[in-house]
Amino acid sequence: MIKRQVLSFILRWFVSGVAMYICINFFGSFVEGAEEMRTSFWLYASAGLIFSVINTVIKPIATIFALPMILLTMGLFTIIVNAAMVGLTIWLMPDVKMTFGGAIMSCLLISLINYLVNLAMPDVK
Repeated sequence: MIKRQVLSFILRWFVSGVAMYICINFFGSFVEGAEEMRTSFWLYASAGLIFSVINTVIKPIATIFALPMILLTMGLFTIIVNAAMVGLTIWLMPDVKMTFGGAIMSCLLISLINYLVNLAMPDVK
């Protein structure tokens, strides 16, 4: 049972890393002189791990504080909360920049990728 959970975590971490690779290369940019990081495996692996930790720890707290706006907008404000989580991840990454519009597009793309992976992956209990 624990083996399946570890494998599930590793797969989700890999998927988050691939999603961050796509999002950073399409919607983000690197600071001047750091273009060699574009091909760094560890940059995207750490981005996937940081994004997973932020979604596990900070996102529930942010969602509770944003609950009045989420209710007022009938759930559409969750896009802003998700974009803030992507923005926080990018802010923590060295030499990577992204606009808030890029963060919104990234959160939509990451949601689509995670949805497709959840369809293909059975639940781990």
